[in-house]
Amino acid sequence: MDSAFIIEKSVVIFVVFAITMLMAMYSTWAERKVAAFLQDRVGPNRAGWGGLLQPLADGMKLFAKEEFEPNTPNRFLFFVGPAIAMSTALMTSAVIPWGDKLHVFGRDVVLQATDIDVALLYIFGVISVGVYGIMIGGWASNNKFSLIGAVRAASQMVSYEVAMGLSIIALLMMTGTLSLKEISMQQSGMNWNVFYQPLSFLIFLICAFAETNRTPFDLAECETELIGGYHTEYSSMKMGFYLFAEYANMFISSAILAILFFGGYNYPGMQWMVENVGVNIANILGIVVLFIKICGFIFFYMWVRWTIPRFRYDQLMNLGWKILIPLSILNIIITGICILAFK
Repeated sequence: MDSAFIIEKSVVIFVVFAITMLMAMYSTWAERKVAAFLQDRVGPNRAGWGGLLQPLADGMKLFAKEEFEPNTPNRFLFFVGPAIAMSTALMTSAVIPWGDKLHVFGRDVVLQATDIDVALLYIFGVISVGVYGIMIGGWASNNKFSLIGAVRAASQMVSYEVAMGLSIIALLMMTGTLSLKEISMQQSGMNWNVFYQPLSFLIFLICAFAETNRTPFDLAECETELIGGYHTEYSSMKMGFYLFAEYANMFISSAILAILFFGGYNYPGMQWMVENVGVNIANILGIVVLFIKICGFIFFYMWVRWTIPRFRYDQLMNLGWKILIPLSILNIIITGICILAFK
């Protein structure tokens, strides 16, 4: 392994990490702007032009706030909880293909931190570990409301991960690969998977809301019942890590949705652009297209949050176990029949 390859991968990893952090940070600004637009308000407009420096002001405020700790015998775990949540939220970006490749200084730079054959399994594995951050934080807080929020988060994620995994099986039966890069390449032009697997997309989208603890599935932190849920006892940057992890997860889940069902960085006429305009311009445009799709899903997350009321907990469980899982299994059966009939 030559030094140029190591430098190339290090730069790609740094850029991916920086973009993930930046998108998560400015998602908080976009959340307030979208909420203000939907509620006919102004939103943040004091810190910088249009409030663009508001995320920086929020970060400085969280760093400067006094830290309070509960009277807990599990002080170490109290610190570990937000660290796990933040780490797992950022680790999933490693296997996301942000584009095809760029030709720089005589080398083809692949726009992906690492391309592994089991990228989807890696994502599901890391996401599954993420719930431990919430569970540990809620349990170590020595607070009944925090513990209830942690238990809710765990049961919610178990319920919806089953449906999410089953919805992806139908897609894998069609694509025949677990590599996100390969799945993206199969959707060149407008050959998007959403046209072949609309039910799989709908189930995955609903489960993504539950996985990211977004309204209407934010039962783990609903203030009307649990004060603040699993992060009630957290303050300063430890609470900031939990909040930041939510937005990072929202960004990554939007990227996964765009790649699995909407072609990722592919767009109509991309091959013509490569042949007639150049690889770099065509693939830079592909990166822009991917981020437009991601921003569309992020806006949808925010739109739903400010328009749909929160579910009751029993409704949440019923939706997961009694509706989404049977629908996922039915979708697998229909997909198998179609594969046998038409291939």
